[in-house]
Amino acid sequence: MTKIKSVRTRVWNWKGKTVPPKGNFCTNASDLLYDRGDAMGSFRFHQWLTCEVEAEDGSVGIGNAALAPNLVKATIDEYYAPMVVGEDPFDYAYLWEKMYRKTHAWGRKGIGMTAISAVDIAIWDLMGKLTGKPVFKLLGGRTKEKIPVYYSKLYAASIDEMQAEAEMAKKNGYQGYKTRFGFGPRDGMKGMRENLKRVEAVREVIGYDVDLMLECYMGWNLDYAKRMLPKLEKFEPRWLEEPVLADDVAGYVELNAMGIIPISGGEHEFSVIGCKELLERKAVSVLQYDTNRVGGITAAHKINAIAEAYQVPVIPHAGQMHNYHLTMSNANCPISEYFPVFDVEVGNELFYYIFEGDPDAVDGYLDLDDNKPGLGIKITDKYIDDFEVSE
Repeated sequence: MTKIKSVRTRVWNWKGKTVPPKGNFCTNASDLLYDRGDAMGSFRFHQWLTCEVEAEDGSVGIGNAALAPNLVKATIDEYYAPMVVGEDPFDYAYLWEKMYRKTHAWGRKGIGMTAISAVDIAIWDLMGKLTGKPVFKLLGGRTKEKIPVYYSKLYAASIDEMQAEAEMAKKNGYQGYKTRFGFGPRDGMKGMRENLKRVEAVREVIGYDVDLMLECYMGWNLDYAKRMLPKLEKFEPRWLEEPVLADDVAGYVELNAMGIIPISGGEHEFSVIGCKELLERKAVSVLQYDTNRVGGITAAHKINAIAEAYQVPVIPHAGQMHNYHLTMSNANCPISEYFPVFDVEVGNELFYYIFEGDPDAVDGYLDLDDNKPGLGIKITDKYIDDFEVSE
């Protein structure tokens, strides 16, 4: 069997057109700081990392990461690449343990686990290409005819703007819609009312026959969330996402135990054991790990099994092909998040400018090709002039 020959990392710095930031765009953990400035600045990412794992026969697997790509690149180049070069990619479980255990003192979360994730995703893509099978077939195969998707945008804006966006999105028949709150604790009761007006306005457009998801992005605190939950109940949200800081697991437990609105989270959890603890403590009713933060496909596959045992649905954070393959191959993953192609704003959009092969959603569903090996994506140079690429 062919061995891993090399690992190549690149950071893609976006230099093209961007949508300028707006006030009250999306609550986040920085909102409570008095020096607010661009509130989304610390959560906006206009860089992306690609990780290419090449086998001796010339086949190349592609992985990626969006968090702190310059640091992740340096970490892969110095630590993780030497651990996998010369190894059999089909020993993926051993390679994952090797990366995890040899850097456990500093790499078990954050930058280290993000780097492991990028390498692991690339290895799975490589295995698919070497076997001529799509990754979802390696994970167990097709569990649904097509993947239902929910529209994920609707950042806080004026009511007219949000309703117009919802009207446009509605034409595509999405199975759900996610909107973001623009106001948090520092905005007081007036901000609460502004939040409620926007939720009501979106519901007015999409109706009550499809799901509505509400995103806080860690911009609230426990007290504020406890006050908001009863006020939001009448809008029948599918879930309330990341209402408090990721470290406040006890807060998630308390909010979920209120039984008013299902609480979702896990996007900023970095380990299998961490996700197990969220499930064990009943901190979330919907688990949303991020595959390129939690340890890649190897770790995500384990988490899916644990969540199924707890009968908690898994909806991996963000769109992207690695998440679609995990969703397609697991009956406990009922729907996928879907970011429409759009001008670069927060940074999620960069995936469409770096890669090609992502399927378009049609009438609220997307499908994966049974005959396309690996993840089904490749790096494109179509927008290369809009990037500054560093190796």
